[in-house]
Amino acid sequence: MTTFDDIRLLRITYLRGPNLWTYRSALEVWLDLGTLEEWPSNRIPGFVARLTAALPALEEHHCGVGERGGFLQRLQDGTWMGHVLEHIVIELLNLAGMPTGFGQTRSTSTTGVYRMVFRARDEAVGRAALAQGHTLLMGLINDRPVDVAAAVEAVREAIDSAYLGPSTAHIVASATERRIPHLRLNDGNLVQLGHGCRQHRIWTAETDRTSAIAEGIAGDKDLTKRLIGAVGVPIPEGEVVDRPEDAWDVAQSIGLPVTVKPTDGNHGRGVSLELSTQAEVEAAWHVADAEGSEVIIERYIRGDEHRLLVVAGRVVAAARGESLWVHGDGSSTIAQLIDSQLNTDPRRGEAEEFPLETLKLDREPVIRLLLERQGLDGDSVPAAGRKVLIQRSGNVSIDCTDDLHPDFARVVSLAARTVGLDIAGVDLVAEDVRRPLAGQDAAVVEVNAGPGLLMHLKPAVGSPRPVGQAIIDHLFPPGDDGRIPLLGIAGGQAPQDVARLLAWLLQLAGRKVGLACRDGLFLGERRIDDADATDGTVAERLLLNREVDVAVFENGAATLLDQGLVYDRCRIGVVTDLDGAEALARHDIRSADDLPRVLRTQMDVVLDDGVGVLNADDPRVAELARHCDGSVLLYATDAAPLADHRAAGGRAVLWRDGRAWLCDGTAETALALRQAPAAAPAVMLPAIAAAWAFGLAPALLAAGLDTFDTRARAETR
Repeated sequence: MTTFDDIRLLRITYLRGPNLWTYRSALEVWLDLGTLEEWPSNRIPGFVARLTAALPALEEHHCGVGERGGFLQRLQDGTWMGHVLEHIVIELLNLAGMPTGFGQTRSTSTTGVYRMVFRARDEAVGRAALAQGHTLLMGLINDRPVDVAAAVEAVREAIDSAYLGPSTAHIVASATERRIPHLRLNDGNLVQLGHGCRQHRIWTAETDRTSAIAEGIAGDKDLTKRLIGAVGVPIPEGEVVDRPEDAWDVAQSIGLPVTVKPTDGNHGRGVSLELSTQAEVEAAWHVADAEGSEVIIERYIRGDEHRLLVVAGRVVAAARGESLWVHGDGSSTIAQLIDSQLNTDPRRGEAEEFPLETLKLDREPVIRLLLERQGLDGDSVPAAGRKVLIQRSGNVSIDCTDDLHPDFARVVSLAARTVGLDIAGVDLVAEDVRRPLAGQDAAVVEVNAGPGLLMHLKPAVGSPRPVGQAIIDHLFPPGDDGRIPLLGIAGGQAPQDVARLLAWLLQLAGRKVGLACRDGLFLGERRIDDADATDGTVAERLLLNREVDVAVFENGAATLLDQGLVYDRCRIGVVTDLDGAEALARHDIRSADDLPRVLRTQMDVVLDDGVGVLNADDPRVAELARHCDGSVLLYATDAAPLADHRAAGGRAVLWRDGRAWLCDGTAETALALRQAPAAAPAVMLPAIAAAWAFGLAPALLAAGLDTFDTRARAETR
């Protein structure tokens, strides 16, 4: 059998935003098939059979055929290995738990060299999937052993290390449903929702409206109890104790049975319930002391534990807990029964996406203490049929939102508001939350900042609750998408000066303008960085700045090809010209005729209520109007290409007789300048058009042109 050299990966580019291929982030790979250019899939003996045996779900890939089994048909008919690699990578991502449907592979002008691209939400994950897919493909081509499970696990590990936790991811997904953009600010769960002055930030289920004072109060259980008890929220009597011997005295004065827990613990760590003897209380004191800074003794409240999620003073979800038991079989130890009867629950696991933790006795002193009270330990073998209590309150995952009596909604809302939290997880113990509060034993035992959401997203019983939507609606009222107006200028040679003039006009209108262009990064007239801000890592800083209420971005063709756009959508998109193709040979751009398919990206991202501004002097640029979701405003130095657009009621800017004219249908208004403009028509017209589309009045446009000094601005370059 012929042995083939590895496919060479010539260049790997992460496209962070909308790009030539897709609206979303993607990984673009230039690859050289080498001798495999002469060996499509149907010419390599046994290859298709080996591939489909290793990855049987490839049958689900539609490919260009448009139906199930489409890719298999392409394999059997013969397709090139770049295309095969694309589908292997996509399938590895699917198997690793990150469904991915988009991919394309296209030939270049160099024989055997292809551009392959696939959807990549994260660069590290995309690169991991590519590396594993490449290794897998070469093994299958050369009939070497391959380990698909190991490849999938490697991709899954990359996903686990790179992606948002489940609570944060759910909130971000809820924001996306509202078309609110997001930016990840660190490797963890700090995320910005919205842009510039309209942004909010979340960190898991905490927000930039979460008070540090409130969070500090919630972390002190004794202080929380005193504050909420003072306003009438039912709480269990309790007292902080410094020594185990004092714990028994307090327990007796409160009344047995009691609960012992740390004042600043979390996730139920160190909490022991229903203790009735001195030995039990003192042993529980040591367990609680190891988990927190202080230990509190409380009256034990009979009933089930509940977690109620409060957002902006309103209960949006409620879940009930239940006790955990194992049943003896006469041969298995307690530790073995926990593994076989409890840890097999698919909701339990070590990773963040699991709503319940795996139970391990070596890290659960409360469970060990509870077993000791039953005369058992992890090595004990209970008789067949014997029930052994493992946790008094474990699986808080039974949805009971619709059963909640208004009395309980009222008191937990009061508790959250008293502590001062905008989002709170309130722990309540009650016999029956369906009945009124009066006449039953019930109390609020904790108020938690930054509560987990999984119990409400993946309940064991009942319906998931749209808690992320509630949090997003709290931060962004209906109608608020968190966006500031973004204006993008794309082209070959003109965009830099157009961006400078446009930013100047917006600044005169009283806006707090951010500008990213080749000259640097600007806030108003102040340059804060002289680095080339067409680089997305520099330009993105405008979206982070809470002072900015409108931002202008220069986007050359090279930026679109090398990085993609820094934003997902814009209010106004401008395409000025098709110059500069000669500098883009590395992207297989050979002439100006290749540029429209690149620059159309700027039109693709214009919002429905936005405006696309296009140079009608070049019919190839004007043709991009069909890719704009918003309205279109044309500009030209010749009236002829504007005629049909104006006849249909469209707006345009025309340079005629040495003056700029604003045309609204057949109506015309000349800009009355006091002096000859400093900028050339190729710069003025797109800037005027974009500023007019933004809503600036003709008089302000004229004043801006009179005061714009290209020479002074050139000195900053």
